[in-house]
Amino acid sequence: MELTSTVSLFLVAYLSCLALLFLWRKSSARGRLPPGPTPLPLIGNFLQIKASETLPSLLKLREKYGPVFTIYFGNRPIVVLCGYEAVKEALIDKAEEFSGRKTMPTVQRFFQDYGVVFSEGDRWKQLRRFSLTILRNFGMGKKSIEERIQEEAQVLLEEFQKTQGKPFSPVFLLSCCVSNVICSIVFGNRFDYKDKEFLALMKMMNDSFRQISDSWSQFYDMYANILKYFPGPHTKIYDILEDMRLFIARRVKKNKETLDPNFPRDFIDSFLIQMEKEKDNPDSEFNQKNLELTTLNLFFAGTETVSSTLRYGFLLLMKYPEVQAKMQEEIDHVIGQNRIPNIEDRSQMPYVDAVIHEVQRFSDLIPMNVPHSVTRDTEFRGYLIPKGTEIYPLLTTVLHDGTKFKSPEGFHPENFLDEKGRLKRNDAFFPFSAGKRICLGEALARMELFLFFTTILQRFQLKPVVEPKDINLTPQEFGFATIPPLYELSVVPR
Repeated sequence: MELTSTVSLFLVAYLSCLALLFLWRKSSARGRLPPGPTPLPLIGNFLQIKASETLPSLLKLREKYGPVFTIYFGNRPIVVLCGYEAVKEALIDKAEEFSGRKTMPTVQRFFQDYGVVFSEGDRWKQLRRFSLTILRNFGMGKKSIEERIQEEAQVLLEEFQKTQGKPFSPVFLLSCCVSNVICSIVFGNRFDYKDKEFLALMKMMNDSFRQISDSWSQFYDMYANILKYFPGPHTKIYDILEDMRLFIARRVKKNKETLDPNFPRDFIDSFLIQMEKEKDNPDSEFNQKNLELTTLNLFFAGTETVSSTLRYGFLLLMKYPEVQAKMQEEIDHVIGQNRIPNIEDRSQMPYVDAVIHEVQRFSDLIPMNVPHSVTRDTEFRGYLIPKGTEIYPLLTTVLHDGTKFKSPEGFHPENFLDEKGRLKRNDAFFPFSAGKRICLGEALARMELFLFFTTILQRFQLKPVVEPKDINLTPQEFGFATIPPLYELSVVPR
């Protein structure tokens, strides 16, 4: 019995050494990866990464290894980039090389490298070029979409008025109003806030965004090579996303039945028309799967990011009532109380604009970014990163870079104001990422944030249900995304 145990122990040790040697030789032969902690066979850097605290663990490793280092999630090498200089050098200076995409394991089973966000190569280029063109055709950055946002903001004001100053959670109202803007582009219509199917969709979206960032998902993303063979909570996100896809599939079917190729009504119509045009092209990426998943990408990104930023913004303005008061003073001076805010007002409202910038910086919505990869063997800071290597450009380290922001940890609109109170540009303002993979809807999101914030503050005072000093800004989850804490507020007519 003792001999058997000894032999088993020897075999485990021997195989472990072989696996470690294989990993070392593989990385040494293909490239010169940045330094990092030594990985163990199969489990990688399990000892250095807390399963429920991926980001804090990476930030701690930065202290030892510097702004560029390598970490192993299981057998996957990840090159981590920290701080403005390193992230800018990769995403902007070497934009083409770092424009690849790696899909997080939690959603890989569902997306399978389809859709504009999680694709790469020629598929991504075709879908991104087309999506940008159609978004602009349907008003992104133009007067037509500004009017759509203004209309939705007025509906939101009516819903706020119905609360009669009583405390309520803003989650679903903000999700509905923001989602209706992107719905008008991708589906060609808005939804009533009491529409049961729409409300169910909003709940699925909120749940999926939170699940992608919870502790189990962080653990699964690190050790998917082992955990993918076992049942567990990681399967929930697939089911939620599949229900959302089925909603979109029904919309696609409805559009097909009433399609007029000469008069596209929305993004889905435009994609269907392009599918028909390229039906004989074997290299075309315009197919049913890319249609459904790109629409889901746009719908999801166009809803959750802006609504979460507004939720965090409301909380910050209640915690710092002097900031809210100063914003309202500028709104009253530039716009007054008798007309609807428009996007042209932004150039005359540096303080409001600075606060919105700071809300985005502070809320740090996608702190680890969507993972990138290198599209070819790439020289970077004296290292050679092999083609396909996964890259984590940590946006949180850019938005909190002490060399670019005087007060990176607190909430300080002065980060975006010069000594004369004018809006100050900051190169490290990366809430939408940077380079070739920068967010498709940046222009739309910036317009929405300005118009929603100014319209609401023009009419209402945001009141907390606790003392401002007792407001807790700690997020619900802090993983792939930063999920704002749940809270209630009252809106009181001014």
